Amino acid sequence: MNTKTIRMATQARMAAPLLVLGLALLGACTTTQKAPVTLASGFLGADRAKLTVGGENQAGLRYVNPAAQWMQYKKVMVAPVTFWGADTTKISATDQQTLVNYFQQQLREQLGKKFELVEQPGPGVMKVAVAMTDAEAATPVLRSISMIIPQAHMVSNLKYLATGTFPFVGAAQAEVKITDAVSGVTLAAAVDKQLGGGSIEAGFQWEWGDAENAINNWSERLADKLAAWTSGAEKP
Repeated sequence: MNTKTIRMATQARMAAPLLVLGLALLGACTTTQKAPVTLASGFLGADRAKLTVGGENQAGLRYVNPAAQWMQYKKVMVAPVTFWGADTTKISATDQQTLVNYFQQQLREQLGKKFELVEQPGPGVMKVAVAMTDAEAATPVLRSISMIIPQAHMVSNLKYLATGTFPFVGAAQAEVKITDAVSGVTLAAAVDKQLGGGSIEAGFQWEWGDAENAINNWSERLADKLAAWTSGAEKP
């Protein structure tokens, strides 16, 4: 066996594990992934001090009132979504409005599948208030390249192994407070952050596509959880 043949064989053996790893990661890619939250804003008020670290399939920080009688709630009142970014936020007022409008739409759509939506407080009504507290835009062109070009995608997967996130992805963080619509007593609160998950289909989205995916994820999960808790199918 000549030197060139030996070198090619060695390179093939070295590349094989990386190829397998890359394919495994590619198969596991999702539209979003959980990320550590930053400090909660003032949106939650005194309930901020009650937050504790959530589990694997829970929000990053969460609080559930142990005295809440979930099964009495059959209706939901959705407060207007707000943006609580710092003064130094890089997100324009136009983009902030676009994101909160989209969040409002998704919350009403998903919660409306599980509950009767109402506009006024009353018996058996939960009030859901949500604030976006941070968002990061993705870099669409570079994102697409990193997802599609084989060599770039391999580098993308290796970056994920080293840092826990894919390159050029966006992110969003939000806080939610659920109260009894009449008494104002807090039933639950949470803070969560989601990053772009590196899936190929997400690579072609606009710069706020990852934030929208996070909003979709949160809205659906919130509706499913509240439906499970209020039906008695699941305990908080």
